Amino acid sequence: MTIRICIAGVTGWTGSAVARAVLDSKDFQLAAGIARKRAGEDLGAFLGGAPLGLKVVKDLEEALATPFDVLVDFTAPDSVKARALKAMASGRHVVIGTSGLTATDFADLEAAALDRGVGLIAAGNFSITAALAKHFALVAARFLPACEIIDYAHAEKPDAPNGTTLELVEAMGAIRPSALGVALDKIHGFPAARGAALAGTQVHSVRLPGYIIAFETIFGLPHERLTIRHDAGTGADPYVAGVLLAVQKVVELKGMVRGLDTLMLRDA
Repeated sequence: MTIRICIAGVTGWTGSAVARAVLDSKDFQLAAGIARKRAGEDLGAFLGGAPLGLKVVKDLEEALATPFDVLVDFTAPDSVKARALKAMASGRHVVIGTSGLTATDFADLEAAALDRGVGLIAAGNFSITAALAKHFALVAARFLPACEIIDYAHAEKPDAPNGTTLELVEAMGAIRPSALGVALDKIHGFPAARGAALAGTQVHSVRLPGYIIAFETIFGLPHERLTIRHDAGTGADPYVAGVLLAVQKVVELKGMVRGLDTLMLRDA
């Protein structure tokens, strides 16, 4: 069965890479594309190919006039939740790659997916290698009691930590809190310099020019250290395979799966 896809943020960095891959695939059909600033343009021409006769639309309401199976959303955290809820209310499945959503947001989205009997997959990072780095860190956390996370991104990234790190610390919190050598309320000087305590793990978000996206989970034992690090390159190609995997799987779901690693390893 060919899966029909609507991409919100279709002219963006990741959305356009996913759109090109969909156009090159026999398993998927690009049914609609949403991008407010480029509304009315031919999507094929925008993507650098032949005109498709498929116009970019300004919002989900316009897109819903076209039959599609899955909404893939790479937009902004202040709009993605409402769009996903509306898509699920219309019986569409949803894949979310936008970071910055809260635990409350995800609880609301999961409840809506279950209520409508549709699938929702959300991941802060659709890179397969990043998902593996997260998985390996969670395995290590079962055996090593003390760790901290450093999360890197470009200077303009507004959310801190990034979505991958937020998923990771929440999953780590379900294993156990990280051990601290000195309790935070006993710190001399500036306790904030020890980072943010999230779900029992200290997280440090670096936002500087020259960085793309990276995260490292650092474990320490007496006389030894383990660092598990993932660095993203400058292109969006590493995220495409994970998004298309999610699109294939989401149409089989009822409810929410959060994290590409969870999706990849749920049947392992």
